[in-house]
Amino acid sequence: MLYRGMNRAELDAAYNNTAAVPERDAIVAGWAERSARTRRERPGHLDLRYGDSPRERLDLFLAADPKAPTLAFIHGGYWQMNDKEVTSFLAEGVLPHGINFALIEYTLAPAARLDRIVAEVARSIGWLAEHLGDYGADPARIYISGHSAGGHLTATTMTLPAVRGSIAISGLFDLEPIRLNYLNVKLGLDEDEARRNSPILHFPPMAGPLVTAYGTRELPELCRQSIDYAQAWAERGLPGHLLPVDGADHFTILEALADPKGVLTSALLDLVRTQ
Repeated sequence: MLYRGMNRAELDAAYNNTAAVPERDAIVAGWAERSARTRRERPGHLDLRYGDSPRERLDLFLAADPKAPTLAFIHGGYWQMNDKEVTSFLAEGVLPHGINFALIEYTLAPAARLDRIVAEVARSIGWLAEHLGDYGADPARIYISGHSAGGHLTATTMTLPAVRGSIAISGLFDLEPIRLNYLNVKLGLDEDEARRNSPILHFPPMAGPLVTAYGTRELPELCRQSIDYAQAWAERGLPGHLLPVDGADHFTILEALADPKGVLTSALLDLVRTQ
């Protein structure tokens, strides 16, 4: 047995979200269509450079009154797929509440190792803290969210002083099973790098609140990752809570943030009100 009683084939299947959700391609195509419409209808500051490499860029969509908090969102794709544009539609859940929305892109594996990806995301948050004021936004109220690999990257930002609070959605917090399964073909994680970048092994002494969210119809390993991380976070006296999203799978869970009345949008509003 390779990991938690699973052989390699079973471990591969335990993290294969695409195979687990037959509607995945149609869902993502819908995201792309909705995101294109958002980008047509809502003016934004696009492809702002936060670093020197081609994918170190972000988009910023401002609320009607930009002197407001900002949610920075980190896309998923197991650190090796996707780009920021496909999740632009999430702005539709955030902007109506007077919250600015930023979308962060980063270099993908295998062009970048995970150490570099984590560093790029940290650099993007530093850029926002330094430059949001240039766009009339409040640099002292930055919140982070991300989905899947972006949930992992969200957790890695909790040590940054600029981060007021976060929502990690369907994240990966223990990278040991990732190192042992099919995803590591492109990631190339060794044992040290996996440990170094596993949030469940590295908790800040203090942090803003972290909401750890997952869909109740996700693969059991994805559910376990969030449940274990939220429990370990709470055991260290850090603020935050676990948020199961009833009936959501690994992809439909984002509807709870795209909807201005969704449960993840409500969780964000609670963070903003209390911070």
